[in-house]
Amino acid sequence: MKTVFGQIAPMGAIVVAALLAAPVAHAGKTLDGIRARGQVVCGVNTGLAGFAMADSSGKWSGLDVDVCRAIAAAVLGDGQKVKYVPLDVPQRFTALQSGEVDVLSRNTTFSLARDASMGLHQTVVTYYDGQGFMVPAKSKIRSIRQLKGQTVCVQSGTTTEKNLADYSRANGLDIKPVMFEKVDAATAAYLAGRCTAFTTDASGLAALRSGVSQGAAMHTILPELISKEPLGPLVRRGDDEWFAVVKWVIYGLIEAEEYGVTQANADSLKASSAHPVVQRMVGTSEDTGKLLGLDRDWLLRALKTTGNYGEIFERNVGQKSALGLPRGLNNLWSKQGLMYAFPIR
Repeated sequence: MKTVFGQIAPMGAIVVAALLAAPVAHAGKTLDGIRARGQVVCGVNTGLAGFAMADSSGKWSGLDVDVCRAIAAAVLGDGQKVKYVPLDVPQRFTALQSGEVDVLSRNTTFSLARDASMGLHQTVVTYYDGQGFMVPAKSKIRSIRQLKGQTVCVQSGTTTEKNLADYSRANGLDIKPVMFEKVDAATAAYLAGRCTAFTTDASGLAALRSGVSQGAAMHTILPELISKEPLGPLVRRGDDEWFAVVKWVIYGLIEAEEYGVTQANADSLKASSAHPVVQRMVGTSEDTGKLLGLDRDWLLRALKTTGNYGEIFERNVGQKSALGLPRGLNNLWSKQGLMYAFPIR
């Protein structure tokens, strides 16, 4: 029988002692490799405004890019220590499975098949989306139902292609898909008038419309959505420690918004806040990092690098950005959205 100070310990004392003696987490092989090379290798889109796009000098920006920067800040202390690997649809899963990238942060839909059959873990949803359609404004088409028997440009090998076929069949629309391996080819065909409409995630439609040379007013995004597209980063199975790190960095960014911790005030709150949740997030009262194989300032550094989730959203895709998207489903749960972070405790 275990004892406390020479006496027989009550069960409650044994439980408390066990909790206090919880081991520090091992970093895991992926994190060990990242530290050895001094970089997080992040798979991103080849170019999608608002999510992952490189400028003329090669500097990457976007919501998915900021997730990579936050992870790098948390694990390496510097959000610039990221190597971005642009990946097209056919490449993205193979690159992650083979170890070419550490994390795939590339507007990828979470689904049962991808979760259960590809040797990958879906982490946390960073953008709730849905599949939509865009048509030339001059077409006078204002509903998907008006696409009956029409041609629609779509990228092959995507959930978008399958959703289009399912929706057309279920609703007797006899839509004729015109498929392209690369999204650039699909959008070029649509803009050239080869298809009546173009379909992809609604955020992708907004990105395309914001960048067309003939002006956004020339194209209409139809109001209906035909699918659920929860998008977020993926990691390989077999390294639970790295899976936990990526998850909790994202949860931390979301919970920070909920409690008002921003890029600008994170340092001052570390010194002044009396709120127990904020104290845990910024590392004042507890060292949560040791449970992840990180140091106590892991989340503080991420927040100082990118800001909280709301700041990331508004900067890249929000209503003051080029895309002009409303928060909608991507608002906090406390504001009628779906963003609900597991608690940092």
